[in-house]
Amino acid sequence: MTLYSYIVTVDNGFAPNPFWGYCTLACCKPKIRRTAQIGDWIVGLSPRAKGNKIIYAMEVKEILPYADYWQDSRFTKKIPSCKDIKHSCGDNIYKPRRSRGFDQLPSMHSWKGENRKKKAIDLKGEKVLISKKFYYFGSQPLKLPKKLYRLRVGRGHRSRSNDGVISIFLKFIAKQRKECSAYPTMWGKGNDSCKKCSSC
Repeated sequence: MTLYSYIVTVDNGFAPNPFWGYCTLACCKPKIRRTAQIGDWIVGLSPRAKGNKIIYAMEVKEILPYADYWQDSRFTKKIPSCKDIKHSCGDNIYKPRRSRGFDQLPSMHSWKGENRKKKAIDLKGEKVLISKKFYYFGSQPLKLPKKLYRLRVGRGHRSRSNDGVISIFLKFIAKQRKECSAYPTMWGKGNDSCKKCSSC
């Protein structure tokens, strides 16, 4: 297996999206999404200025191309809507066209219309990573123990395989509470993110 680590620069519930029983990574981090395999682990850390704490960790249990992700009824709730902030965080934003390509729905990526730059970055990843075995700490990030400092990273991401740090990480994360322990860091009180959707 491979253990990937990277910095979650914006923790708003969009990438990753830890809701509705699945943690999904459908946008951003295209290199990780393009190369990760079932059984790999992904760890998202807070920026160095915020202590390189663990925002989330997920074991990749399933991998789907965008068209299949869109059509899968399990992920219908991840199609963004303005019902509330939780729904507005949906990452199932690429709707297959009848011909080739995808339409980008309004989302936390693109409230004011299609964002071509972000769309190009997302689609380079080719796939959506899906997990039912995940740990999301959000606004209450988990302190990274010294024995896992090798997971720290600056820009881009770090990947490790056949490394002793993997077994240390697996023992450590298994002791934590699964699924969502807290709301995303960026939500806060009075968050009006869902009101920014042009279809409201």
